[in-house]
Amino acid sequence: MIEELGAKVKAASKEVAQLSATDKNSFLCQLAESLIQNTERIIQENDRDVAKAKEHGISEIMVDRLRLTAQRIADMAVGLRQVADLPDPIGQVLQGFTNLDGLKILQKRVPLGTVGMIFESRPNVTIDAFSLCFKTGNSVLLRGGSDALFSNIVLVEIIKENLRAQGITDSVVELLSDTSHEEAEKMMQADQFLDVLIPRGSARLINRVKEKSKVPVIETGVGNCTVFVDESADLEMASQIVINAKTQRPSVCNAAESLVVHAKVAAEFLPKLCEDLKKVHPVEFRADEAALKIFQAQENCPAIAATTEDFGTEYLDYIMSVKTVNSLDEAIEHINRYSSRHSESIVTRDYFNVQKFQDEIDAAAVYVNASTRFTDGFVFGLGAEIGISTQKLHARGPMGLEALTSTKYLIEGTGQTR
Repeated sequence: MIEELGAKVKAASKEVAQLSATDKNSFLCQLAESLIQNTERIIQENDRDVAKAKEHGISEIMVDRLRLTAQRIADMAVGLRQVADLPDPIGQVLQGFTNLDGLKILQKRVPLGTVGMIFESRPNVTIDAFSLCFKTGNSVLLRGGSDALFSNIVLVEIIKENLRAQGITDSVVELLSDTSHEEAEKMMQADQFLDVLIPRGSARLINRVKEKSKVPVIETGVGNCTVFVDESADLEMASQIVINAKTQRPSVCNAAESLVVHAKVAAEFLPKLCEDLKKVHPVEFRADEAALKIFQAQENCPAIAATTEDFGTEYLDYIMSVKTVNSLDEAIEHINRYSSRHSESIVTRDYFNVQKFQDEIDAAAVYVNASTRFTDGFVFGLGAEIGISTQKLHARGPMGLEALTSTKYLIEGTGQTR
């Protein structure tokens, strides 16, 4: 199956690379309308995935990652229109000069070619990945998780219907419907068809792709994000930031999994946080010794002793590790040790601490007095995103259009030899 699908998307990459910006933008807007028109059809197939997930005992939080509603489908359509409105990077000249030999040299953006995407749960990734790849002149081979199979199938069907209606080869996008590990590993080995592979999901998935792949990999997604409450923090602000970062949508990679608190404010802040959480949603804390004593003195504030593993865990649930520290340096050392390099935040009123935290924290996004939940391509003005890169090569942070391009040098001479 991989050989057949890979050959199709490889061939289609030549056609999509030749489409004009006008043609691509027009298609994306038409696809947005088509998603809205097919809302009931999409929800019907998504309901099958949700029902199957519930039968398998998947937690409600993870079911929420899977669920598509009319509003979420409308948001997907908005994302498509936003991508259409963005400047097309393909053909953009990055630099041009004449060298000492009289050669005219241009560097311009070109498509990557054929993109492979392996992802879990959230079926909106199907639309996000396709739209960004299509806008940048790339074809894409998708492999979603088994839990979202019916949703992914119907979304790709709708994309293909619209491609055919516009006279574009529908192999610009293909879906690997066999969700077995064996086929996934074949996809990781398909360097004859794929130019880059982007995994998006759990640490287990991403590590497996990194270990098995012959195709160049862009690492994305694992989010052990932290909020540090400094000794000078506005504690009301800090409480609201922590609550938003942890509870607003705990199943996503930019949700906070770790809380670091300066020891000078821990006795005041942690009880306040517990009290404020009662109005929103209970959270179970995995706390170090100092924080655990504070939590245990509170009513209805569930907490247990943290293990070393807790500080490095992406829970994707209403669970949060808590570490008390005696200095900013200790906070930075702890965060850099356990962080997944995704998003970290400091709540403080100290200008020096702001600068030091942002300079020394090693992460794709570093916040001051704001929730980590904002790390998102939509929020950052990129339209949809194909993932959030936590590595340092090629792309870092939310990956929009430019992350799906490469460059080419064009050299023009007048008979020069060397």
